[in-house]
Amino acid sequence: MGAAVSFCVGACRSWLAAALLLSLAGSAAAQAPARPGPLSGRAATPPPLAQLAPDTLLKSPLSRRLPVLAGGLAVTYPATLYGLSRGWYTGERAPLHWFNDWPEWKQLDKAGHFWGAFHMSRGAVDMLGWAGVPDRRALWYGGFVGFLLLSPIELLDGRDPQYGASASDLAANFLGSAGVVGQHLAWGEVRLMPKYSFRTTRYARQRPNVLGRSLAEQFLKDYNGHTYWLCADVGAWLPASSRWPRWLQPALGYGAQQMVFNDPDANAALGLRSYRQFYLSLDVDLRRIPTRSKLLKRVFYVASIFHLPAPALEWNPRHGLRAHGLYY
Repeated sequence: MGAAVSFCVGACRSWLAAALLLSLAGSAAAQAPARPGPLSGRAATPPPLAQLAPDTLLKSPLSRRLPVLAGGLAVTYPATLYGLSRGWYTGERAPLHWFNDWPEWKQLDKAGHFWGAFHMSRGAVDMLGWAGVPDRRALWYGGFVGFLLLSPIELLDGRDPQYGASASDLAANFLGSAGVVGQHLAWGEVRLMPKYSFRTTRYARQRPNVLGRSLAEQFLKDYNGHTYWLCADVGAWLPASSRWPRWLQPALGYGAQQMVFNDPDANAALGLRSYRQFYLSLDVDLRRIPTRSKLLKRVFYVASIFHLPAPALEWNPRHGLRAHGLYY
């Protein structure tokens, strides 16, 4: 039971943190001019502040935006940690201890940690670019923000007798952030984007206290309905003369079914036996849709964390190959 609740809490934390940071980054993306830079396609690197005239310095994005960004993070992150410590962790505290939850829930919780850390780091890099920080500095300062912001929460887990700190959660957080840094170093931009999709399942009704009662709770907690995708911007590897639309991307997906309990015997008592699912589909990169609307740019940026409904092929060891006319 403790491990199940731990996954749900971890999923909620990743969702809340990533959504907050991506919303802020979306506001920056809506205001940023479309000028390619040497690393990530963002604004070009500004000249050193020492070379700017006083009147230019007062008007520079770096001088105006960076203090706002740093101040906002300095206030919101400690407040979030305090809220978590007072809201989610209300019971007894135990000495710091570790718990190996890697074998449970077909590792979908680890996919969630990777997804959350990736998008928090992506948002941080883009926000630093919006604030005028040179590209390479923005990458190294912001690239591991997801890991740095999510990982201290393991200390809270580690002192809760129901949970325990998870080394595999820390590894997933690190790999999510490293995925952003590595792609920028290799290609100067993000070409492989992890995304998420959800559908309701019948399993939540069998254990609503863990898998969620309302639709909003199930969206966060019912991992039978979670699918994590890796979408590839293949047009970035093709010649400039190619007519492949950059907004259309192939996608590989991963999910699992029949996970009411992580204990096989408890599942078997309900007539269930969990299994993995693998998908091949297409995705639309909303960020590639041209628009002059700042509101739509903001919406598209934040919505880029989701995989949109599309036809898909599924393979799983229980039923083999299956086709879906519209999968989400």
